Formats: sequence, C-alpha cells, structure tokens
Amino acid sequence: MEKPEILQVGPYPDWDEGPLNEAYRTHRYFEAADKAAFLAQVGPSVRAIATRGELGASRAMIDACPKLEIVAVYGVGYDAVDLEACRERGIRVTNTPDVLTNDVADLGVAMMLCQSRGMIGAEGWVRNGDWAAKGLYPLKRRVWGRRAGIVGLGRIGFEVAKRLQGFGMQIAYSDVGPKSYAAGMEYVADAVALAERSDFLFVTLAASAATRHIINRDVIAALGPDGMLINISRASNIDEEALLDALEAKTLGSAALDVFEGEPKLNPRFLALDNVLLQPHHASGTIETRKAMGQLVRDNIAAQFAGQPLPTPVL
Repeated sequence: MEKPEILQVGPYPDWDEGPLNEAYRTHRYFEAADKAAFLAQVGPSVRAIATRGELGASRAMIDACPKLEIVAVYGVGYDAVDLEACRERGIRVTNTPDVLTNDVADLGVAMMLCQSRGMIGAEGWVRNGDWAAKGLYPLKRRVWGRRAGIVGLGRIGFEVAKRLQGFGMQIAYSDVGPKSYAAGMEYVADAVALAERSDFLFVTLAASAATRHIINRDVIAALGPDGMLINISRASNIDEEALLDALEAKTLGSAALDVFEGEPKLNPRFLALDNVLLQPHHASGTIETRKAMGQLVRDNIAAQFAGQPLPTPVL
C-alpha cells in the first residue's frame, strides 16, 4: 500500500523523524530552497500537514494542498494556523495540550526564581573572581510570601498557581470569568488592576487576535519599578515596544521571557538590558515532554487517516 503523503513544516527530534518517515511519505518543507515551487510540486498529493506551534500553516500553504485533511500542531498554541481557511474546507486541526503543561509551568516558576534571586549574575560573580575580589553579591528580592498575578488561568496558568502556593504567595488571576477550580485565589477581571496588586505577573493565556498586546503600556506601568513580568505564552500577548521602553527606563523592574516577536531573531534592544532573563522558547523542552508531543502528533494524523476520533482536536 502506498504511504500517505504529509508536509513537514519544521524539523522534529530524531525520535519523531524516524516514525514519521516509516509511516508516511514525508515532504520536508523546511529544507526547500524555493518553498513556493516546492509547495506547487508536492502540495497536490499532501493529505496532512505536520507543523510546530510557532510555524503554523498559512492560507497559502493550505490552499496549495487540495487533498489536505488535517493540520497537526506540535505544541499547544495554534494561533499561527489559518483556522478560517481550515474551516472553509472542513480541514481538521489538532494540537498537543496537557502533555507539556507541567514543564511549561516549571520553567515559568524557575524563571521567576532565577530572575528574582539574580542567579545568572551570581554565577558570573563566582566564575569571574568578583566574589573573592569584591565580596558578597548584591542583595536581591525574595519570592516567598509575595503577590503573584496570573493572566489566563487555563491548564498552564493553574499549574503555575499550584506551584506558587508552595511559596505561600498571595495569588490572583484574570480570565474571561471566575474559575470554579481556583479556590483561595482572587479573581480580578481587569489586567491593569491585576498588575497593580502583583509583584510577579505571569502571562499564560492562549494567543488570539483578541489577546494581542493584552499586556500593554498601562498594564506594564501598573506592574511598576519593583514588578516582574514573566511570559511563557506567546510573544503577541505582550506589546514588546512598550515592554522594552519600560525595561530601559526602569519603570518596570524586570522581565523573564521565553518567547519573542520574530524569534529567534529577537529585537537587539533586549540584548543590551541587564534586567531581563532571556530564554530560547524552550518551556516544553524536556526529552519526556517532547517525546509525548511527537507521539500525539502522530496519533492525531493516524486517527484521521483511519477514520477514528481525533485524540486532541482543535477544529
């Protein structure tokens, strides 16, 4: 039997590449020098697109694949997939929720701790001889017992909250409405009001047109010169220009970021700052989670071709 043909938008780890190539005829879009010509050549036979959250699938890509049945996203975010184009043609869309939730929450809390306690600078203080030459490292800020705000109390936001409870923090959140599972947490509908009562503000909500720049100049100003912004969601949820201006002017105390507009080519203004912790979009970057994500991508594609219910449908 001839293998179904799929379009692979970006690279995957070796443990995913092997099973994909064994089960399907895989067309590696990311290796094509002339991507438009490549799509014109292979698109007519493609039945599935295997992509990553930040790469998505554009309308042009979808339109180039007239036999397309499913777009399977490796990641929880699917904002880079043209959902309207998929709806018009009845194309299914899946993602990989749950399997990455805890790792993303772990990294968010780790970034808060690392930035608040100055751990990157402190290690350099030891390595470059400043400890011996200059004495104790400058004092930083505590985490336990302080106030945390979470913008978006979905799967990841709730796991962040559970971890913060272990630090005895006062936790509040904003969302489209109060959550029944958020016992002991204060609901604050307005993001500016949430920032005003927070020392640490976590951004954990899904990205959409409605949430673009939900963390704007007003929210950043309300967080203030002693506040920290932690983003483990999507870059589009934050107004980066406003964030950079506030970090440079010290009207925002600090930030810890795992995502950026135009990544991996982030705005060079970030590189000149000493009050921001920069991470390479690796919140889900553990071997265990990435293996589970790859398996879920393959399970969704296999289910579609077998006419079975999709494990994690978005559309």
